[in-house]
Amino acid sequence: MDLLALADFTLVARHGGFGKAARAAGRPKATLSRRVAELEASLNLRLFERGARVLKLTEEGRALFERAGALLTELEETAAAIASGGDRVRGRLRISAPLLFSQIAMGKLAAGFVLKHPEVRLEVTTEDRTVDMIEEGFDLVIRVNPDPDEGLVGRAFLHDRLVVVASPDLARPTDGMTVPAVLRGGSDRTAWMVRTPAGRETIEVEPILGLSSLVMIRDAVRAGVGAGRLPVSLVSHDLAAGRLIHWGDVDAPDIVLWTLYPTRRLLSARVSAFLNHLKQAFPDGTPDELASFIAG
Repeated sequence: MDLLALADFTLVARHGGFGKAARAAGRPKATLSRRVAELEASLNLRLFERGARVLKLTEEGRALFERAGALLTELEETAAAIASGGDRVRGRLRISAPLLFSQIAMGKLAAGFVLKHPEVRLEVTTEDRTVDMIEEGFDLVIRVNPDPDEGLVGRAFLHDRLVVVASPDLARPTDGMTVPAVLRGGSDRTAWMVRTPAGRETIEVEPILGLSSLVMIRDAVRAGVGAGRLPVSLVSHDLAAGRLIHWGDVDAPDIVLWTLYPTRRLLSARVSAFLNHLKQAFPDGTPDELASFIAG
């Protein structure tokens, strides 16, 4: 197999088109088109579906891109490391992270990482949707309680739990009374199941405010508008200071943050370095560690 043609194929696949790839590489579009056609002929496979305006990988093309792209990247990094005389962490690192974790921790984490590794160009995109790592060019994603994915492997690096909290000025309901509640989004939930030292308890709630961000919910709960369900790491300092009161732990599975990356991709030095950076920041992965990191 012609490795140069394979490299041209991965270049086109990564950029999503011959024109974009040609502009990015400073090479003629016709040359890239010819090289990819030659690769398809040698493999007797169609790697792209060519429409009038859209270029899309076939199933075989996607499989080849996932494997060959990773191997070629590793070869380039190895050659660069040898040429520079060492295993320095360098190059571009793209990470996708969820909104709340980005708001409260990623700025500080990212700054610390680039101070350690100044030759890395770190790019963090904040979004809660499930991204396609290969198609969208991410090296690492951080997700909350992700669904199993045979195409990805990962590590759990943080655990958290939901608690019901309220301002000290808001009376805790008794005898089936309802309490005003601040909810995420447009939820119409009317009851919360919580665990307390006395056992399980149902808190009847009346939704009065819907907000899309947990940080906004915390601020509204602090202001005394109503009770809220929030990660304990986000409110532990408010609880310690008496600004909020703990009504109980939400009767639900823990919140677990994972780092995910493709199984078939050789783990780059950049990804390994960032995973080690997370491990140093959260060695035990507890809610208290995240709370201290946020406050520090």
